[in-house]
Amino acid sequence: MFNPQITILSTNKVTLRPLTLEHLDDFYHAGAFPEVWRWSLPDKCSSKATTKGWLNHSQAMADKGEHVPFAIFDNESGELVGSTRYCSIKREDRNLEIGFTFITPKYQRSYINTHAKYCLLKHAFEEVGAIRVEFKTHEKNDKSRNAIARLGAKFEGILRHQRILSDGTFRNTAIFSIIDNEWPTVRSKLEASM
Repeated sequence: MFNPQITILSTNKVTLRPLTLEHLDDFYHAGAFPEVWRWSLPDKCSSKATTKGWLNHSQAMADKGEHVPFAIFDNESGELVGSTRYCSIKREDRNLEIGFTFITPKYQRSYINTHAKYCLLKHAFEEVGAIRVEFKTHEKNDKSRNAIARLGAKFEGILRHQRILSDGTFRNTAIFSIIDNEWPTVRSKLEASM
């Protein structure tokens, strides 16, 4: 049965642990950079109270089975360096999205994103039984779009006015995916780059 559940995932470089309120201080410090949230308003770390509200919301979504949130830890330093999650879970279609990802600026364009996404993709395709994994980002977020493409995901198009952001603007969303028969090739390329 296709039913993503919280678990611990790791490589030699990163460990993904269930995101909980215990991570409040570390999550807040990792995300306390407005540029991290530029394309994914609202800013989840504009204040500690806002961060606490986001972590409580994340727990509520996890309790309902709608999200599976993770804190990303760098194995060498032990630091919480970001967060990611399974979301948009469609059990009847064996589809899910990897989203709500942020990585603190110090670790952007490092091994963190590749290793974290490898963990999530491997688990989704090989343990959970996904047939499709989606990635979405703001149409204008070139850094995120490039990172998703580097993983081996295929660009599918733009969802126009897909979301209304907290500042009232409309977000056009770039959507990418990897499907199950592409996973072996994507896996090999990721493992070679890791």
